[in-house]
Parts: sequence; structure tokens; C-alpha cells
Amino acid sequence: MVQKNIRKFAAESLDEWANVLDRESKPLPAEIVREMGRLNIWGIQAPVRFGGADLDTISYAIIIEEISRVSAAVGLGVTVHNSVCLAPLLKFGTKEQIERFAPDLASGKKIGGFTVTEPHAGSDMASIQTTAVPDGDHYILNGQKTFVTNGGIGDIFLTAASVDTGKKAGGIAIFIVEKSMKGFSVGKIEDMMGMRGNMVSELFFNSVRVPRENVLGPVDDGFRISMQTLDIGRIGIAAQALGIGIAAFGAAAAYAMERKQFDRPIGTFQAISFKLADMKTLLDASRLLIYRAADHKDRNLPFSTESAMCKLFASEAAMRVCMEALQIFGGYGYVKDLPVERFFRDAKITEIYEGTSEIMKIIIGNAILKEFSRL
Repeated sequence: MVQKNIRKFAAESLDEWANVLDRESKPLPAEIVREMGRLNIWGIQAPVRFGGADLDTISYAIIIEEISRVSAAVGLGVTVHNSVCLAPLLKFGTKEQIERFAPDLASGKKIGGFTVTEPHAGSDMASIQTTAVPDGDHYILNGQKTFVTNGGIGDIFLTAASVDTGKKAGGIAIFIVEKSMKGFSVGKIEDMMGMRGNMVSELFFNSVRVPRENVLGPVDDGFRISMQTLDIGRIGIAAQALGIGIAAFGAAAAYAMERKQFDRPIGTFQAISFKLADMKTLLDASRLLIYRAADHKDRNLPFSTESAMCKLFASEAAMRVCMEALQIFGGYGYVKDLPVERFFRDAKITEIYEGTSEIMKIIIGNAILKEFSRL
């Protein structure tokens, strides 16, 4: 039912906008954002009393896949809003924080984001230079963040800042920063290769006064909160990559049976049918890895390694599938009249954000070493 409803929404409401958002690098129209709120897309796993759908994580992955099949940029905005803003707020927030922020986030009245990356700190989160200095009942934030998903349209950002630079990871806190706070500003909207329908931007903090009650979790626990938040987020990114791959595969398979060369559909040639076989296998394997990670999360089992594995595999599978789809389309795949080149451009970033493929391998490798060091 979830898949059917979201697929219907994506086909009827998103499809006509997908290429427009990409070509003009513009956000979704407000009426579509409101429609998504009515469908609980902004609060997929939030409690019903806050306006959410209270669904499990497998249903969440299905929703992100279906949206991303039509518009990966919209899928990105949805998964970041849900998994790395609303989810950690619900998990780590105080009762007062949840009651204050969750209803507007779950309904889509306000859009959320999560920001760690800076000009000189990406994978090495402990090196962030944004600072938070205590000042009575507030903290004063100063610094700059880059590549912030939903940055150009967001209202609430979970923001990592150092309260003690000497402690590195041990001195990081997460702050709930609101766009209305004085000294907060949005920098340039990035001119990106893909995901052009998401307003990824810089954020600047110029002596932003953040109340102490806006600290998420213990003040020195920001690094742990961030790592657990990214574990959740990677399931969504994997589902997004899967959606892109499914779209590219479907387009290529249909084209392979329509396009004729040497008096027969090109799909009947083994060179093409073998490509399609590999693509299908990669995508189905990706989905099963995603569902395993989601199931572990829902059963409160450790899922950090499973999350890294599904993100690594699904993102690299999507990139390979998109490359092969473009190859099947030949010259037609290289022109902007068809969406295959958009799928290709959108797929690449899934290997980079919320942890590069190399970082995923470090996480997986460390888990293997820890397991076998006990033998």
C-alpha cells in the first residue's frame, strides 16, 4: 500500500517537475511540498500525534526509493529531513525539544537539515572549526558549513560545533539552530553536477546566540550522536541510490526492446542482455542489503556495519547501472532530451555524501577486525 500510494504521487505530481528542477536548479513548488505533508512524507517515522506516519524503516526505504526513481533531488531532501534531522531529534531530544520542533518538521511546515561538513573538515569530523562558546544561558556559534542539503530552503538545522577544540571529537556538541536566529545566514547555492533540484548551500554563523535548551543530548556527546545519526541516514542514501538505479535500468530495458539494429531489437543481442542481467542482479542485491539494515534497526539490533554495507553497495551499483544504461542508449543517452544523463549525474554523489565509499570500507573493515580479534 505504501509503495502503491507513493508511486502514484511520484508519477502524478513529481514526474512533470523532475527535469525542470534539474535544468533550472530550483526547489519544489510550495503546493507540492504541502501535498507531501498531507501524505506524511516529511514525517515518515514520526509518531502520529506529531503528524507523522509512524512507519517502520523498510517502509521508509520503499518511500525514498519510489520518490528517487522520479526525482533523486527530491528524494535527497526527504531522506535528509527525515533521517538526519527529525530522527535524531526524536531519539536524542528532550521532551520539550520534541514537543517544540517535531510537529512542524513532521508536517513539512518546516524543513530540516543536518550540517557537519566545513571547508576543511569532511570525513574527519573531529577537525571542525565552527565553535560554540558558552555565554550565560546561551552558546555563541561562529563558523561556516558547506554542502548543506536543504540549506537554501531549510528552517531548522542540527549543527555540529566544537565547545572545546582541544578535545577534538570529545568536545563536539550538536545544536538545534533555527533560521530565524540573528547572525545565521545562507551563503551561495552550489552549482552542482547532479541533485540540482536540491538547494545545497553554505551556511554562516556570525555570533549566533543559541539557547542552552537547544543543545541536542549531552553537550559533549555530539560526536556519538552524529555517528549514530549517519548510520540512520545511510539507509536512506542507499535507498535513494537504488531508486536512481531502478529508473535507469527500467529506461534502458525498455529502450533495448524498442531500438532495432540489424533488423532486431538490440536487447536480443547477448552483449546487451548480459548488461541488463548484471544491472538487475546488482539492484536486487542492493535492495536486500537495504532491507537487512532497516530490519536490524527496527529490531533494535546493531546496524552500523549493515548500514555502511548497503550504502557502499547500493551507491556503487547505481553508478554502474547508470553507466551501462547510458551505454545501451548510445548517443541518445548523452543528450539532455532524455533523463538517462540526469540519472548518471545524480548517481555519482551517492558514493560521496554521508560518508564516501572509502569511509564505508573503513567502517566495515574495522568491524571485521574487531570480530576476528576475539578468536
